[in-house]
Amino acid sequence: MSTSVPLRLVLASQSPARRKLLQAAGIEPDVLVSGVDESQVVTDRAEDLCLELARLKAQAVLGRLRSVPGERTLVLGCDSVLAFDGEIFGKPADAADATRRWQRMRGRSGVLHTGHCVIDVAPEARAEAVASTTVHFADISDEEIAAYVATGEPLAVAGAFTIDGLGGAFLTGIEGDPGTVVGLSLPLLRRLLGELGLSVVDLWTKVAPGGQEVEHLG
Repeated sequence: MSTSVPLRLVLASQSPARRKLLQAAGIEPDVLVSGVDESQVVTDRAEDLCLELARLKAQAVLGRLRSVPGERTLVLGCDSVLAFDGEIFGKPADAADATRRWQRMRGRSGVLHTGHCVIDVAPEARAEAVASTTVHFADISDEEIAAYVATGEPLAVAGAFTIDGLGGAFLTGIEGDPGTVVGLSLPLLRRLLGELGLSVVDLWTKVAPGGQEVEHLG
């Protein structure tokens, strides 16, 4: 169901990967970092942790926004964690932590969970869910682990790896939506928007990646 009211999407995340994923899908978000202290949430369930953090991020940004007449604003909070061998891995504490994780993960599999929380600002309606994707890690050498950790990439991402960067070479396959591993599932976002009476096409900009014209349907 499309809307004639202009839509604004505020991404409550500093992740450049999430922003790039939205932009590649024709959505140009505003970015407002939540500043949430992630250590305040303690749970043994990865799905509960990432969803609660996504909710807190969206709510923190919501509290800093004001409704704009003639515009409908949505806030999107996301958070990702890796469930591996009965543990929850967020971002590694340091290079040594990232190295230890990769020494354990290589040749094995884990499940990357990404929580999504979408809040419609004016009525304060909310839709939220978790997307989960199984990740299979290559049996990489100690030298490859050292080289990868030295780039700094693993220190900035949940689970100490990415699929859309240097770490993509060290994955042998995934089961599920690749976007979940990047940090944002577009199919799940579409479903959550539908729960709010919106369509993902309402967020498309007039110019898509590549420069081709796209008629705004919202």
